[in-house]
Amino acid sequence: MNKKDILEIKRRFTKEGATFSKLAGCYVNSNKEKILTFRDTFLNITDDELFKYLEIAKKAMSGKLMNNLLNLEFSADAEEEGGSQKLLMDLRACRLEDDELLNQFYERVISSYDKVDNYLILLFHDAYDVPMKTSDNLALDDSEEVYEYIICAICPVDLSKQVLGYDQNENRFEALERDWVVGTCESAFTFPAFSERSTDLHHALVYTKDVKNPHTELWNDILNLKSEYTSFQKRSAFTNLVTETLGSDEEENMDTMLEVQKNLSDFITLETEKRGDEEPLVVSKEDVSSILEESGFDEDSAEMISTKFDDFFEENLPQAEELVDDKLMKNGELKLEKKELQKKVVEMTREMEEAGLRTPETELPPVLLRIPEEKKARINTTFIDGERVLVIPIDDIDTAVINGEKIDID
Repeated sequence: MNKKDILEIKRRFTKEGATFSKLAGCYVNSNKEKILTFRDTFLNITDDELFKYLEIAKKAMSGKLMNNLLNLEFSADAEEEGGSQKLLMDLRACRLEDDELLNQFYERVISSYDKVDNYLILLFHDAYDVPMKTSDNLALDDSEEVYEYIICAICPVDLSKQVLGYDQNENRFEALERDWVVGTCESAFTFPAFSERSTDLHHALVYTKDVKNPHTELWNDILNLKSEYTSFQKRSAFTNLVTETLGSDEEENMDTMLEVQKNLSDFITLETEKRGDEEPLVVSKEDVSSILEESGFDEDSAEMISTKFDDFFEENLPQAEELVDDKLMKNGELKLEKKELQKKVVEMTREMEEAGLRTPETELPPVLLRIPEEKKARINTTFIDGERVLVIPIDDIDTAVINGEKIDID
């Protein structure tokens, strides 16, 4: 499923647009015991409940593709008779109306899902008449097919915080009773996938809130999907493979990784210009070796790291954009900007010494201005709220730096 496919399904999750037929759920405690199971016709629930359930359904299809959302393929075993896919197919076919099938699914989740706290398993059933579209992407009234699917969302259930509240009968404030509250969806899947606006029985779209440590047991053990790393995990693995060959100087290591990231970004730009952006740009062992050598690594080190890279990812090589560390790049830009400002301060100090305004033994004056010569005549002093202030005219193109830090003067 790409962004368009996901949006086409998710944008219908409103009170007016939702066509969910059934909602089923199972409340599980910390001892892996079923406390409650329920099944409702979706349109019969109250408005307040409806909006909350729609929020959960939306969350199950939210986040960044390849990080929070992964398109995973069923293993060969899952698609055999009696495999995990069969149970999902049966749940979809019965429209969540078969209690025996529902209990089989709940037991499958409870036996494998790794969570020590209370949680809620929710299942939604929906059938979407996929409208035909013209070549210019305009929707027609005719339907191409019916995309029938289920969404499973797993949400933590925690005790609410202790709070004070007003008791109208007693006319006093008192501690309100704590209650069990359903939290934000932490794991989910949609089956079957909706790929290129059509039913795809060979894949499921999985969601994880925690991209560092996702509940992979949902993918591997419960659904028997071919597992994959999130983008965060791929980026972290790549960074670790590189940094474990470096020394103990953290600042030097950061500079090295910044250089690697810059060359990775240049690689993406050049390859995209040559190949276009229709097909994903996968990073090979040879690409990694080349990027590292351009970043200052010797040939042997680059070969060793790229070999480990190839062994770690095996057949599931990452896309180039998944390895880009936006946070590191931003920190690098700020660091470079800070160095430039420090150089300007040194240059300004030297100019003042040459002009006789400062000697190496004297301190800088508490207020030091550096402005274009043509603005000097426009500077004046005045009193505001009883304090004497310096008034400096600011033009639209002007910038200001105070104590080495650039400030917003818009």
